[in-house]
Amino acid sequence: MIQVSHLTKLYGPRAAISDLSFEVKKGEIVGFLGPNGAGKSTTMKILTGFMPASEGSAKIAGYDVFENPIEVKRNIGFLPENPPVYPEMKVQDYLQFAAELHQVPREKVRAAVDQVLAKTSLGDVRNRLIGNLSKGYRQRVGLAQAMVHNPAVLILDEPTVGLDPKQIIEIRELIKGLGGEHTVILSSHILPEVTATCERIIVINKGRIVAEDTLDQLTARIKRGLIYSMLVKSPAQEGVSAIRNIPGVQTVTQVGPKLVVEIQPGSPEVRDQIVETAVKREMGVLEFSTEKVSLEEIFLQLTTIETPNETAGVAV
Repeated sequence: MIQVSHLTKLYGPRAAISDLSFEVKKGEIVGFLGPNGAGKSTTMKILTGFMPASEGSAKIAGYDVFENPIEVKRNIGFLPENPPVYPEMKVQDYLQFAAELHQVPREKVRAAVDQVLAKTSLGDVRNRLIGNLSKGYRQRVGLAQAMVHNPAVLILDEPTVGLDPKQIIEIRELIKGLGGEHTVILSSHILPEVTATCERIIVINKGRIVAEDTLDQLTARIKRGLIYSMLVKSPAQEGVSAIRNIPGVQTVTQVGPKLVVEIQPGSPEVRDQIVETAVKREMGVLEFSTEKVSLEEIFLQLTTIETPNETAGVAV
């Protein structure tokens, strides 16, 4: 549904994004994650036709963004970081205006507006001025205008920025419900946002993609079996030393009856050897588990990696 190939955007000699290539399948919700200035918004603007790329290509629903911009806009809905709403208009009138801009057939405009009002739970405020709504409701109106023409692809740039916790939860649930029917790219630097809504993650740093996978697979790639936690009855030093001597074990830290075993990155699986060694040394294994890695840890590791083009990174 979305195909990006070697996309680059230059501002003079500096690259905002450099050689980006990725695909998003039909019905997927994909998180585009990165720190501020990584190049997320630049990529979103290129995909939606707001600005041209310097190199590379991008296709939406089979249409080239640069060669068929009108067809792309028919198939795409865009919610920028600041919703493009008119505060002096009523919600229903604004959505009707948005539908007409997207060339929804005249006889279908009313039905399209009613449908999107229902999807975004805006029915109760349809006749209120947008300027009198809370920020959470204005965000819903912005999302409704992106959906009113029933596009195949939705691109959402920081959709919950500035919202209170209740509003964030509501918008997240709304976005999660769009998967399957729509293909969604969600740009964010807020880690829980991506965890709560996205099936797959693309991590961008300094204009380059540094990782692309599901959250579970990213965790596995960065800390595959890296830390094990083992609770034992008898944490004798002889047994601790034996575990420490297993090839691939980096450190063993003892905290009372709990042993934290850190494995060298890239080492083969040694979980069974650890348990067998503890059993042979009569340590009395009560519990064994893999320490979970948070998205914050993954994010920090990925976005502190030196990129090949360290000097080419002023991104927007």
